[in-house]
Amino acid sequence: MDLAAFQRRVTPELGDEYRLFRAPGRVNLIGEHTDYNDGFVLPAAIDRDVLMAVRPHGGRTVTLVSLDFEGVSTFSLDEIGYDPAQPWSNYLRGVCFVLEEAGFHLRGADVIFGGDVPIGSGLSSSAALEVATATAFLSLAEYDVPGEEIARLCQRAENEFVGTRCGIMDQFISALGEADRALLIDCRTLAHRSIPVPPGVKLVVGDTGVRRGLVSSEYNTRRGQCEEGVAILQTVLPGITALRDVTPEQLATHKALLPEMVYRRCRHVVTEDARVLQAVGAMEAGDLLTLGRLLNASHESLRDDYEVSCRELDTMVEIARRQPGVYGARMTGAGFGGCTISLVAAEHADAFVAAVAPAYEAAVNLTPAIYVCAASAGAREEEIGDGESGAA
Repeated sequence: MDLAAFQRRVTPELGDEYRLFRAPGRVNLIGEHTDYNDGFVLPAAIDRDVLMAVRPHGGRTVTLVSLDFEGVSTFSLDEIGYDPAQPWSNYLRGVCFVLEEAGFHLRGADVIFGGDVPIGSGLSSSAALEVATATAFLSLAEYDVPGEEIARLCQRAENEFVGTRCGIMDQFISALGEADRALLIDCRTLAHRSIPVPPGVKLVVGDTGVRRGLVSSEYNTRRGQCEEGVAILQTVLPGITALRDVTPEQLATHKALLPEMVYRRCRHVVTEDARVLQAVGAMEAGDLLTLGRLLNASHESLRDDYEVSCRELDTMVEIARRQPGVYGARMTGAGFGGCTISLVAAEHADAFVAAVAPAYEAAVNLTPAIYVCAASAGAREEEIGDGESGAA
């Protein structure tokens, strides 16, 4: 987001006595529906952010102003309750609640925030808002907290205060992202390491315009099918506790034990974990052709075995793959709508956008949003007046 424009917007209301914080959205390159199976994911923070201007004061009151939702919400740090009238505020309230409960004594502040992470598109605008809030309020109170702990606290806020049962990947990458690198995360241990995105490519996100209405119920169904598969496989593989522990060869050997649908759900997760680790090797070797093939295979598996794609996602992926300079494309996120991710040679990125958007609209009668992204740094404080370096 353009930092200079944001500063021009907030300065008349906050004066010069404020501090600026930024936290990015994210895209998951590969590793879908593996997180709740103790598996591996490979997200990257993107250069689309939530920006937050915070002016501290001596009291315990917090006033929130949302530029995107055009709303205002006020609460006391001594008694943080849920606000049904301004639901966007509960992401910030929840973070403050969890921080206070964890023993951090926060300072009251006036807060104005906005961003260019598309809301509801699967690029984790909520996690970016949470991580920006935690980074800002902890910094104002002069606490130095590692990014891993910030991610855990923000996940807890969304789980327990907002009431969304999310994993930790989104908060983790928003807090710990690095420029030009993705982050391999082991969802069992939270061990992680940064992986270089090969030079000369862009991460192009395509928002289908379809919001993910079926995700909640279907997510729970898929999770139950994975758990059923683990329970059955434990009768012959007693050492396993999650699908992360099962190899593709073991799953194929014991296929007859599983109901057909449960087998296909398990096959997606087991092969997707393998694809994530293969993708890491391809990225470290700069092998874009192999990386693209793995993205394509991930989409086929999500479409056919896990059955979480939809016509619009499939259409955008098919159109993307036909374009010059495209190494691979797949749906990204939970499914049933949301976004695709395409790996595109940098010199073809503009032509890709110009071709895909009208072709998709003609095919499904929906206008997409296409974002050419680069892997970005995680949450941080910005220098006042340093607006020229802000990402557009």
